[in-house]
Order: sequence, then C-alpha cells, then structure tokens
Amino acid sequence: MNLQASTQDLLFTQMMRVAAAASLAALLARLAVFRRALFAARRTPRQNAQLMLMLALPFALGVVLRFFGYRFADMSLEGSLLIGLVGGRLTGLLGAALLSLPAYAHHEWLAMPVATTCGLIGGLIRDFIPSNEAIWDFGPFTFLSVPRRIWRWVLDRVPSWQLLPLAACVLLELGRLALGHAVPAGWMFYFPAKGPWLMALDVFAAIFAVSLPIKIWNSIRLELNLEESQRILLKARMDALASQINPHFLFNTLNTVSSLIRLDPERAREVVRKLSSILRRLLRQHETFVPLREELEFIDDYLDIEVARFGPDQLQFFSEVDPETLEAFVPSMLLQPIVENAIKHGIAPKLEGGTIHLRTRRSDDRLVIEVEDNGAGIPENRLPDIYGGGIGFRNVRERLQLIYANDFHLDIATRPGEGTRIRIDIPQLTPSLSRTVRPV
Repeated sequence: MNLQASTQDLLFTQMMRVAAAASLAALLARLAVFRRALFAARRTPRQNAQLMLMLALPFALGVVLRFFGYRFADMSLEGSLLIGLVGGRLTGLLGAALLSLPAYAHHEWLAMPVATTCGLIGGLIRDFIPSNEAIWDFGPFTFLSVPRRIWRWVLDRVPSWQLLPLAACVLLELGRLALGHAVPAGWMFYFPAKGPWLMALDVFAAIFAVSLPIKIWNSIRLELNLEESQRILLKARMDALASQINPHFLFNTLNTVSSLIRLDPERAREVVRKLSSILRRLLRQHETFVPLREELEFIDDYLDIEVARFGPDQLQFFSEVDPETLEAFVPSMLLQPIVENAIKHGIAPKLEGGTIHLRTRRSDDRLVIEVEDNGAGIPENRLPDIYGGGIGFRNVRERLQLIYANDFHLDIATRPGEGTRIRIDIPQLTPSLSRTVRPV
C-alpha cells in the first residue's frame, strides 16, 4: 500500500485524483436536491444531512475502490476538508467520520482521526470567515496571487480569506505525509512522495482536488443567481405595468361610473363589475405565463370600460381569434399596454373616434398576435423613439427579450392619419412547456 511509486505512476495517479474530484463535483451539481442544499442561505437540519450524505458517500466509495487497486479514487483528506468548507463544523466532522469508515474497518487506525481533523478544520475555517462568499472565491490558482494578497493584508488591512483554505490544503497534506512516514505501515493511507518535487506535486494535487469542485459549484451558483435576478427583473417589469394601469385608469373609470349612475345605473353596475375583475387580476400574485384565453378576457373587460368612457360611437373593438390559439400560453399582461397605446395615441386624438382589431392565428409552431387601429398613426420622425419611449411598449419588448431571447418578433407598421398595426410573433407554448420555460 505504501510502497514507493515511480515518478510517472505518481504523476498519473495525481492527475487522475484531480480529474475524479472534478467529475464528482460536476455529477453532483446535476442533482437539484444537492444544489438546493449546497446553495441554501440558511440550511435546515435536513439539508445539512442531505449535503453530508451526498458528499460523504461518493468519497467513501472512493476509499473502497482503493482496495481494488484504484489508488487515485481515495480522496479522504480532500473530501473531508471539502465537506467542512461547504458544510460547516458539524457537517464536516460527521461527513469525514462517515467517509473514513471503510478504511477504519480495513484496520487503518489513523484514517478516522485524520479525516475528522480535516473535516473539523474545514468547518472552523468556514465559520471563522466573516462572509461565506470568500469560500466560493477559493480557486485552483489562488496560490499564484499569494504574495499580492499577503501584501494587501499587511499594508492595507484588507483580509484575503481565500488564503485560509489554501493554507489548510498545504499544511494538512504535508502533515499527512509526515505522519505517514512516522507511523507503522498500514495505519493510514497516503501517497509516499519522496523528494521536494514529488511532495510539491502531491500538495498541488490536494489543492486542485479541493478547489476545483468549489470553482465548479461557484459557476453554477453564479448562473442560478443570474437567473434569479432576471426573474426579479421580470416581476419588476410586470409590477411596473400594473402600477401604470392603476392610477389614471382607475380615476377615469370612477369618473365614468359617477356619470353613469344617474343616466344608466345598470351600465354603471356593469362597469363596476368589469373594474373589480381587472383589479382582482392585478392584485393577485403575478404569473409569468397565462393562457391566451385569460389574457383576452382581461382585454375584453378593459375595453368594455373604455367603450363606456368614450361611447360606442367613438370606440369599437373587433376580434378575430383562432380557437386553436386560446390555450396557448403567453406572457402575462402582454396585450394591455399595446391596446392602451392604441386608444391613447391612436383613437383618442381623432374627433370621429375609431376601431381596434385584435387577431390571433397559428403559423406552424408559432403564435401570431396583431393589434391594429385606424387612429392617428405614428409620425415617421417619432417611430425610432417608440421602442425607448413609453414605459408600456418598452416593458413589453424587454419582457419578450427576457423570456424568449431573440426568438420573437415585435413589429410596428404605421401610416400617419390611417392607423398603426402591432404584430407579435412568439413560440406557441403548451401548458407543459410553459412550466419549464424560464426567463433567459
């Protein structure tokens, strides 16, 4: 077990040791339960237990594989330190004890004390560092910036906490080498490197075997944080649309209800019912996707109120909806800003009023929605400013960009004095697909 290995064999073993650590980290990162436990801001006892088991068991399997000749698979020191660094003192201590059980059962009497010491030291480092972010900054090449980090720590009083796990890797591996040479053969497993170069190779392998999994998991953590930021941004866009519709629309609607109460009480009651339906939709928890049928019901209520405001002679609404598109899922609050702009900037400026046509159809596996009015149109000199102008249209475009990336079209066709047509072309999502699509 502890016979002197040739330089080539030791080099190959250490390379395989690092590759095995990186592969194990990548495989674990594919498990959703592992990611939830690893990246939780405050772990529950159950998540701590899940994290300990999902890390300790593969490393314990590596110890078993060593008994069959795969020496590179034994990463008990690196695994123990890693569990402590990402899990804390108790998780590191218990995980290290668990992964060293096969070696202890194989009569390697120092296997468990050494492993639990490494796990405890990793946990103490994690608890000592003020922010856990420093753990994620520990990378394979942190050692290259050691002089600069120490200089900043001494002169500028800027602690470089990444040096602590680096120092732990170096000191623990050197300590294992020294202990392995001092105790009787068979009491513990180690790589019997002799000479400064082979010892340096052994130490660097230990650093890489600990830091590479952390770097892999940190990349996934940053990606998940980015997705969460995009989700929050998307919700903020939706909140902006909701807050846009509330004040002026509510004020105008209440004025309409006030004028209708005496002249047409039944009509006033109907407007109030439509308004309550709209407010109920705005106040409930926002959803990323809704069926087109539900979005059209919202637009119907909205337009019924606008017709009551302007009068049936001033505003007319026609819809040509393909029944096959009703269950397609679209981003929530997609059409209201477009219809509002058609009324406010297209129909309202014309004394004789106008009409709005809404059409939906399928084109292969895509959904096409058109909103067309015969209002005042958009002057050509203002057309380039439309995309960055009003909050409603800009939010619609930015939300489509967040959700579909470049897989959408939002086109404006207009003629001054004749009207404007807005055309939206997006992938047609089924109910099952809408649950799996995330903002990109």
